[in-house]
Amino acid sequence: MPAPPVELATSPGPGPFASRDIIATTMAEHDHDHAHQAVPSDLTLRVKALESLLVEKGLVDPAALDALIETYEHKVGPRNGARVVARAWVDPTFKQRLLAEGGSAIRELGYGGAQGENLVVVENTPGVHNLVVCTLCSCYPWSVLGLPPVWYKSAPYRSRAVIDPRGVLREFGLDLPESVEVRVWDSTAELRYLVLPERPGGTENLDEEALAALVTRDAMVGVAKVTAS
Repeated sequence: MPAPPVELATSPGPGPFASRDIIATTMAEHDHDHAHQAVPSDLTLRVKALESLLVEKGLVDPAALDALIETYEHKVGPRNGARVVARAWVDPTFKQRLLAEGGSAIRELGYGGAQGENLVVVENTPGVHNLVVCTLCSCYPWSVLGLPPVWYKSAPYRSRAVIDPRGVLREFGLDLPESVEVRVWDSTAELRYLVLPERPGGTENLDEEALAALVTRDAMVGVAKVTAS
């Protein structure tokens, strides 16, 4: 049985950042293109110093490093999760197994490892929307979502996702009606969560591969919905 969602307050209203772009850029730790950055942590400074040393000695190509991070953050991991979601949409028995025992079900598709063994999958419905956060650090199901995005690791997201989840969702462009219940799930090192989004209308004739192409990382974290276009 999944752990209960954390207690949350759903009072609406603008938050300290006004859009997803601000979340993603002002809190970025790996973004070298923005001048206005928060003071980096000691660990971040050490990583940057090590990266600079490796680049200086010609052991690491910065472009290759950026490409690697981009691949794991946006392509390899989320593509795995998208295949899991698409299979659940077309195979009701797989969906049942996925919701009952997420770790075992994703292993059927070849995904697993330490970051996906204790995986709980929560389903979005017309009346319930799920949102995943890690309030303590950045626990994340790497095996199906790849590297966590910078906004997921930022302090504003980690705190406000619990305090004002509807406000955070609006800043990502998702304005849910008050009739929809918002459930916030707090990932830990022992237990991680994946959102099974609603299948969008108008996709009845799409095959599994085409459905997987519609699924985004953000939808599997719960800050977006899957659309047919």
